[in-house]
Amino acid sequence: MRDPYSVLGVARKASEKEIKSAFRKLAKRYHPDSNKDDPKAKEKFAEANQAYEILGDKEKRRKFDAGEIDAEGKEKFAGFEGFHGAGSPFEGFEFRTSRGGGRRARAGGAPFGDQGFSGAEDILSQIFGSSFAGARQGDQAGPGMSGGFSAQDFGHRSSSDVQVRARVTVEDLARGKANVHLPDGKQLSFSVPPEAKDGQVVRLAGQGLKQPGQKPGDALVTLSLAPHPRFEVAGADLRLNAELPLATAVNGGKLTVETLDGKIALNIPAWTNSGKVFRLKGKGLPKKGGGHGDLLITAAIVLPDDKREEITAMMRKASASQ
Repeated sequence: MRDPYSVLGVARKASEKEIKSAFRKLAKRYHPDSNKDDPKAKEKFAEANQAYEILGDKEKRRKFDAGEIDAEGKEKFAGFEGFHGAGSPFEGFEFRTSRGGGRRARAGGAPFGDQGFSGAEDILSQIFGSSFAGARQGDQAGPGMSGGFSAQDFGHRSSSDVQVRARVTVEDLARGKANVHLPDGKQLSFSVPPEAKDGQVVRLAGQGLKQPGQKPGDALVTLSLAPHPRFEVAGADLRLNAELPLATAVNGGKLTVETLDGKIALNIPAWTNSGKVFRLKGKGLPKKGGGHGDLLITAAIVLPDDKREEITAMMRKASASQ
């Protein structure tokens, strides 16, 4: 994954507004629905999504700028960078540590102090023990797995819980279902709670590591809400900016807008100003108490390029008569 600032084409001091604007332009340009004949558009769209997932989140951007996470949002584990490379047996896993006192956690609860490391085999056996070896026999990390084990999973917990991350789209939120890849390679469909938030953790009972003679652990799924090129999530409501032709704004008429259920014709009254918000009830996302939120459509008047001279002359005449 390239540097997210380079992907979006913004400076490191860019404002939130500049970052959001840059993402929207790229998302609109490379959206797969508009580039069905361009196989590379999907990759560029996904790359822009990943970049915005980092820079569009204040905390993730801070961590990236501070070097605490990489361009994919994975936390960096001091002293283990070499194990994340391609072909490594630990590719796809993310090792996280306790930050208490600046000391790194060791399996069994003892910390790594300033003693240094005595060799890869010794380090790995200290961290993972026999439980990791048993879990790795015949299994590889599942495709697309972006979460991983924390140091606490190997020593501080009696069960074999695993931590994974699931990318959740607006469409997933709408249907209440999403998919996640588990460490054993299995893909699992799970229920997404209504009004889910980015970073929220969903526990999937019995989907963790299965070890002989022990009860299976749980999968702790951290939700990563993916930005959408058109819709903006606001709790159970969705927000959408719609371009409104000048003629329709003045004379009124129909405006075609997209909802999660497809396109609809929105009634626009005459003399509609930019910034006018139209509310479509029940066209949003599932609500906690049942039902659905609303779709809020903000109109933005767009001047026609083919009548520039005519409109300019009319506005000059109107100004002169005032």
